[in-house]
Amino acid sequence: MDIKIGGFVIGINYKPFIIAEMSGNHNQSLERALAIVDAAAETGVHALKLQTYTADTITMKGAYTIDDKDSLWNGKELYDLYKEAYTPWEWHKPIFDRAKEKGMLAFSSPFDETAVDFLESLNVPAYKIASFENTHHPLLKKVAATGKPVIMSTGVSTLEDIQESIEALRRAGCKDLILLKCTSTYPATPENSNLQTIPDMFDKYNCMIGLSDHTMGIGASVAAVALGARVIEKHFTLRRADGGVDSAFSMEPEEMKALVIESERAFLALGNIQYDIQPAEERSLFFKRSIYVCKDIKQGEVFSNDNIRIIRPGNGLAPKYWDKVIGLKSKTNMPAGTPLKFNDIEL
Repeated sequence: MDIKIGGFVIGINYKPFIIAEMSGNHNQSLERALAIVDAAAETGVHALKLQTYTADTITMKGAYTIDDKDSLWNGKELYDLYKEAYTPWEWHKPIFDRAKEKGMLAFSSPFDETAVDFLESLNVPAYKIASFENTHHPLLKKVAATGKPVIMSTGVSTLEDIQESIEALRRAGCKDLILLKCTSTYPATPENSNLQTIPDMFDKYNCMIGLSDHTMGIGASVAAVALGARVIEKHFTLRRADGGVDSAFSMEPEEMKALVIESERAFLALGNIQYDIQPAEERSLFFKRSIYVCKDIKQGEVFSNDNIRIIRPGNGLAPKYWDKVIGLKSKTNMPAGTPLKFNDIEL
């Protein structure tokens, strides 16, 4: 089930693979886009992702004006939104080149077949299918035919949608597939993230699972790693206050760095099933309690609640022998502070 993308391996026994999604947070400035690349590299993420479309390849003028008071984009025409948000295609190469210079993978989400042809000319190492495109079967077939690994988000999808999309990808030649649990609201709330779905997705689809996380903060992503997610995708910007189409739910550099660190810690903490004393704990055995003489005892004196106690450290008999020791006699004179041993007792 392990999948290689560039120099990275994604698998259940490997540290989480973290993707910084630039989206439209460049605010139509190539200089800012490159600054986002540099900032992402500083956080330690493994990959930078773009979105490859134009307003004309994703919609058409007059198709729809957003009428949703809860939407960040309420009142905007779709065409104008995408014209504002898109990443000019001539920027892709300098952005990808900068990412590679910084040691990151760089790839993109194509939104139509022409975008796939363009990305192939840049030799991207993988493809991401966005939730809103995961039922676009002609696009899925085009991507699968490249033979590259595919990461597909599963937001706004029924079980039937997901199954049909997986089958379309597989039939068209996709061998390496990663599915991302995703809630397609912007931002998403912890309450509608439903991360318990992640282990169920492992069982259902027998492939690597991750999370495309639109919640604020890092809690949902860290929890997802504990549940088995090995890819985490988060939108990324320099500062939310700078504005931009996705800025309100994007991570700032300090937050992304915390995500990289804490998701790795969560992975390392999973370890194995373990019930015995670990080698790392052996020195701590000394500080468990044991039975000690707490008053001077003469030979032949009876052990009682008055002259022995259960205290730290663990140099004496284990506390489980307390009831057996009470009422027995001392073999020798024992000063207070002596750890009690079996050879001190008349048996």
